[in-house]
Amino acid sequence: MKKVLLSIILVLLICTQSLAESSVWKLQKGESVMYLGGTCHVLRQSDFPLPVEFHTAYRASDILVLETDLGKLNDPSIQKKLISEAMYADGSTIDDHLSSQTYNLLSEYCASNGIPIEAVKQFKPSIIALTMTTMELARLGITQEGVDAFFFQLATRDKKIVEALETVEEQMHFIVSMGEGNEDAFVTYSIKDLKLIKQVYESLVDAWKKGDTKKLNDLMIADVKTRTPNLYKELITDRNENWLPMIDAYEKTRQREFILVGVGHLVGPEGIVEALRQKGYKVEKL
Repeated sequence: MKKVLLSIILVLLICTQSLAESSVWKLQKGESVMYLGGTCHVLRQSDFPLPVEFHTAYRASDILVLETDLGKLNDPSIQKKLISEAMYADGSTIDDHLSSQTYNLLSEYCASNGIPIEAVKQFKPSIIALTMTTMELARLGITQEGVDAFFFQLATRDKKIVEALETVEEQMHFIVSMGEGNEDAFVTYSIKDLKLIKQVYESLVDAWKKGDTKKLNDLMIADVKTRTPNLYKELITDRNENWLPMIDAYEKTRQREFILVGVGHLVGPEGIVEALRQKGYKVEKL
């Protein structure tokens, strides 16, 4: 399962050469045109400015469509609900859900990284893994909000319509439920894979900038699908299936949409790009 859980977490967090392709697609069916962009959710300052194709699609569009309502994420009631769902409601703590060996591994990692184990014991594995990953990314200077937040702020400034494919509550559920029923493996591999985070992150962002869909599929999808099929189904294919009818419905509008979702949702044989191609869209990269 080498790099699998790290790739999953980076799919949630994340995600040039002058002649390279991009991770932006133009979709046409009849007279309808829309744009689809694969995003990285966290970036380094050096990753800006973003590839020009993203700006081209944004300027050509009337509506920005994101995975979820980023403005609502700062709502105090949502923050309170997230914290509530991230913690065990039955009074148990993480050590009640892990073997002694795995709990010792977690305790050792926390101690060596200045994280008081008592401060995270009440949280579920996914939140602990995300916390550890965020800290490791910060050490690498990966602290900038990514593509989604950048264009959300731009659309807010420009007074463009902004819509979402899923509610904040739905996205919270996907995040907090990761690892349920398989806590030992999730925590163990999360810790082991953090040693590879620099290599994996740099490979992902490089492939994203170049629009290298084969490499993105290999890094973000293939291993996850093989090693953790249930998690792959919950985080990728189920959500893709939920989003696809909504994306397809935009074909009937007179306005042009720029739809931004994590790039892992777009690539591979079960990705949204291939699904739209099968539905009769003419698909071309910018």
